[in-house]
Amino acid sequence: MAIQTAIDSINNSSGSPFGFKNRIINGAMAIDQRNAGASVTQTTSVVYTVDRWSCYGSAASKFTVQRSTTAPAGFINSLLVTSSSAYTVGASEFFFVQQVIEGFNIADLGWGTANAQAVTLSFRVRSSLTGTFGGTISNGATDRVYPFTYTISAANAFETKTITIPGDTTGTWSTDTSGGIVVNFNMGAGASVSGTAGAWSGSTLRAPTGATSVVGTNGATFYVTGVQLEKGSVATAFDYRPYGTELVMCQRYYYRLSPAFDSRMLAFGGQAYAPSGAIVYVPFPVTMRTRPTSLEQSGTASDYHLFNAGTSTLTLTSVPVFAGSTTNSMGMVDCIVSTGLSAGNATALRTNSANGYLGFSAEL
Repeated sequence: MAIQTAIDSINNSSGSPFGFKNRIINGAMAIDQRNAGASVTQTTSVVYTVDRWSCYGSAASKFTVQRSTTAPAGFINSLLVTSSSAYTVGASEFFFVQQVIEGFNIADLGWGTANAQAVTLSFRVRSSLTGTFGGTISNGATDRVYPFTYTISAANAFETKTITIPGDTTGTWSTDTSGGIVVNFNMGAGASVSGTAGAWSGSTLRAPTGATSVVGTNGATFYVTGVQLEKGSVATAFDYRPYGTELVMCQRYYYRLSPAFDSRMLAFGGQAYAPSGAIVYVPFPVTMRTRPTSLEQSGTASDYHLFNAGTSTLTLTSVPVFAGSTTNSMGMVDCIVSTGLSAGNATALRTNSANGYLGFSAEL
């Protein structure tokens, strides 16, 4: 028992060499593969911003999200939300930024059983507004929800917040590759989707009752960083992981292949299967959560070139697309040109401009 207690103490300490103390990935907002700090406008579909963090709103274009260099001591980045108007939120409307934690990464918490463990959420937050703010912890189905509140006392100054959440002994909590726990920071919610803070609910709630609406004030700002969700009822020091470790953890869900600075090469391995088509292969740096569900590219075919056995360069006539045999460990990309390839010859994909890239998504 004494040995186990010592191991638990180490695992719950800052910089533990074991375990996975912070279940949030990219809580310090260090990784931004998609946007490199550029602003993303919220839509009525889930949009991914800084790695592992997404945003949504019942009405489009009410706020923007981007990585910011405004941060408290000990951090160099934060996630910034900026309200785009003074919007009056309807009774059933809601707006948020959130992270969905994979079920495998919360399985040991025992939620949905009599042995459910408490967790503690801690973060640094800053806003141009003051008052009572809120968020929720929920399961993937959003039918078990714990609304929480916190107070921002001073405008435009980072404050540290801590919320302890009792483990939920009921409900269904995924312990596989699907969504396990959802951590939600609310930016505005109507009365019919808001509920009592500090208690588990079987209703689909999006915020605690009375929480400040960030989207209700034009130009309002909201910064958050140092987000940590850990087992236990005490907040410990933020778990600073090596940048390379954090990047690989993010790449399980999203991998962007950008051109090299000199050659603009994207993928070396490929083979023509016809005068007008070739398949190129992209090994992923880490096994992705599932087979990627989408391939992102610049949207312009002329941003991409194929080398034909290293002797000629051919411009694509359509953007690269998924080939059917893509797996969670390797992407296969179909590239089409007008003609000029020799079936069976080796090919390589490169960009024709600095805009070309390939993005593979297996997000929750």
